[in-house]
Amino acid sequence: MRHIFTAAVLAAAVLMAVFPVVCAADEEKVTGELFAMDTIMTLTAYGQNAEAGIKAAEDEIHRLDALLSTGSEESEVSEINRRSAEGKLKTVTLSEDSSALMKESLQLYEDTDGAFDITVYPLMQLWGFTSGNYHVPTEEELREVMRKVGADGISYDEETREAAFSKKGMEIDFGGIAKGYTSSRIMDVFRDAGVTSALVSLGGNVQVLGTKPEGKLWKIGIQNPAGDGTFLGILETADEAVITSGGYERFFEENGTVYHHILDAATGRPARSGLASVTIVSGDGMLADGLSTALFVMGKEKAADYWKAHNGEFQMVLYTEDGKLYATEGLKDSLSSDLEVEYIHCG
Repeated sequence: MRHIFTAAVLAAAVLMAVFPVVCAADEEKVTGELFAMDTIMTLTAYGQNAEAGIKAAEDEIHRLDALLSTGSEESEVSEINRRSAEGKLKTVTLSEDSSALMKESLQLYEDTDGAFDITVYPLMQLWGFTSGNYHVPTEEELREVMRKVGADGISYDEETREAAFSKKGMEIDFGGIAKGYTSSRIMDVFRDAGVTSALVSLGGNVQVLGTKPEGKLWKIGIQNPAGDGTFLGILETADEAVITSGGYERFFEENGTVYHHILDAATGRPARSGLASVTIVSGDGMLADGLSTALFVMGKEKAADYWKAHNGEFQMVLYTEDGKLYATEGLKDSLSSDLEVEYIHCG
């Protein structure tokens, strides 16, 4: 017996893994809502330039969605994948946006020892997470598809923006990093429009610009993966992204076993790291998005070691499958929780 659980089915429970829980003042407030990148996005901006900022942000989201979506046959990424799958592609010149994503993706692949890998798209297809036709693959099927996986098969020239693929049939998906890139681009768009106070929520990705209009910090809730409407904690922040990844976001159950969508490229299977969710806090939305996936795959101990080596770039909150909450020491003054929090220290 197979039971399907997707973000659409459980929308009320898991629509946003991270979201604002205390609203700012309503004066001069403009909001927008749209569906893009396979999720509902909400935009909120304040001040006399808010309306222009929201309009420009929506235009930017639509532009990036058309460029990066694997669900659109006309997108740049789909064209690359189609030509690669047909054996007609070895080298491609990327657009400026895809170039930025490729550069960051390959850097994260190297830094995380392969835990973040944009070449898992053939595996996502095999498991049915791209189509909804869920399937637990055989060992033979996994071995066949795994030949196409591994970002070490991509070479990239930042100066020419040319990417070369050495593995036959290799396909890419920026889904693990694209929303973070988009939220950071929206911050740039808001600044260009003269907006100084804003919040965007792109599914489980939240990023804020400045503080709330009255000067107070934004309060962002981290949803409990149990889906019971409770929070793991509340973060107070300004000018940062707060991005969460967890296996509860998209999964299916077959014969009593749950299979989630965060795949470990080393095994070809859903990551079994002992973590239920990972929240990354950083001024760089693209980095936060990629790390929320990578550290979920790595597990608590490796994630803690990674943070100790890169603690100037981000902070994190880890929630384990056995119900323990961990956070890095940089969040001591900004994280509140009804749960006991064990802090991870540099030393």
